[in-house]
Amino acid sequence: MRIRRRACPRSVPVRYIAACGLAAVAASACSVTGDAGPTPPSPSGKTAQACRTLHDALPEKVVGQQRGETDPASDYTAVWGDPAIALRCGVPRPARLTPGNEEYNPTTEAAEVNGVSWMMEKRDDGYRFTTTERAAYIELTVPDDYAPEVSPLADLSEAVKRSVPKKES
Repeated sequence: MRIRRRACPRSVPVRYIAACGLAAVAASACSVTGDAGPTPPSPSGKTAQACRTLHDALPEKVVGQQRGETDPASDYTAVWGDPAIALRCGVPRPARLTPGNEEYNPTTEAAEVNGVSWMMEKRDDGYRFTTTERAAYIELTVPDDYAPEVSPLADLSEAVKRSVPKKES
């Protein structure tokens, strides 16, 4: 597993992840999961196709947790374990990555894991990670129960890299 922590897009060596203990970034007030499961996004076109390809390529286990069924069932969501590690593919571009948005932060922290860049956001109950350089934005919420919360990224990054192309410049 190769993990690099960085400020988008500058790289920082992996040793800083351990040294800084995944320094907290601004907490988010949004919830992506309800009692039944993650809320499916509504992507279209190439984004929807990339998400369906990813859905088929996702592993059966993430950090030793078995993949479960989502309710409602969707090609754009997946869960593992209890409490759920929840993935949503085709989410809107995060405000922190959108120039002109009041939340825009060009130095937002990201971890690069096996060739996939994930923006990190500390939440009250864990972390939310969102891909930053892919044709579809993929969001992963990881509860504190799975600390260190970056561990699931190693199990998912290969499927993301194979299924969801990098953004065209």
